[in-house]
Amino acid sequence: MTIRLGDTAPDFTAETTEGTIEFHQWLGDGWGILFSHPKDYTPVCTTELGRVANLKGEFEKRNVKVIAVSVDPLESHKGWINDINETQSCTMNYPIIADPDRNVATMYGMIHPNALDNLTVRSVFIIGPDKKVKLQLTYPASTGRNFDEILRVIDSLQLTANYQVATPADWKHGEDCVVVPAIKTEDIPAKFPKGFKEVKPYLRMTPQPDL
Repeated sequence: MTIRLGDTAPDFTAETTEGTIEFHQWLGDGWGILFSHPKDYTPVCTTELGRVANLKGEFEKRNVKVIAVSVDPLESHKGWINDINETQSCTMNYPIIADPDRNVATMYGMIHPNALDNLTVRSVFIIGPDKKVKLQLTYPASTGRNFDEILRVIDSLQLTANYQVATPADWKHGEDCVVVPAIKTEDIPAKFPKGFKEVKPYLRMTPQPDL
């Protein structure tokens, strides 16, 4: 199955390290991140899971729930969590889905046709309150995910969902934004009272509107 941006994130029921969940119900009315791991006891993924545990407060500030999925069974996850806590100086504080039958992995297109059939590609899905997929990233096995970048993208997605702006290259929270082309230049002052700079007729910058 191929999932594209704007598609509804597939719903499912699954066993996790924090009990049985129905995915859409678990997400509630907030944002969510689903990120996959090829299997338990893999070195790069161990560092990733620990990093997310230590960043949980940052996700919570943004009303984002985080959940991981791995194709190994629940008992394996529980043993792996002990290693994650020990090696990454963290306490696991979010669920890992047990997906031994690969239902979730297949549903989300995480099984690469050229890979072993029991290994998932390392994907990240950001899901909005409307249950639509807002971003999808896929990483190679050799490169750990950059969760600072994922937080940056969430900041951009949440800002641009509420204001008629876009965020430029390398934008970070607090920096100037691009006024979307649909707004006429003469209408900008009414919508963005902090002011704007016209770099080109199609490139108008304004201070971040929600600060």
